[in-house]
Amino acid sequence: LNRQGPDVGSQYRSVIFYYDEAQKRAALYAIGQLDVAKRYRGPVVTQVQPAPTFWRAEDYHQRYFEKQGGGHCHI
Repeated sequence: LNRQGPDVGSQYRSVIFYYDEAQKRAALYAIGQLDVAKRYRGPVVTQVQPAPTFWRAEDYHQRYFEKQGGGHCHI
C-alpha cells in the first residue's frame, strides 16, 4: 500500500480513475477477479475514484524519460 518499488508515500498509491459508472464497475470487477484468483499474496489495494480534472503539463515536462534518460518507472 502506498508504494511503488523503492518509493513510499501516498503519492505512490495505485488508483484507477473513472469517468462514468460503467468504468467504475469494470474497475471494481477486474479487482474482484484478481482477488478471487488469488493472483497476489494479499488483496488488491488499488483505489477506484472519480477522475479529477487533469491538466496537460508544460512542454518541458513532456516525454521526460526520452529527454532525461534513467529512472526506474518506464510506463
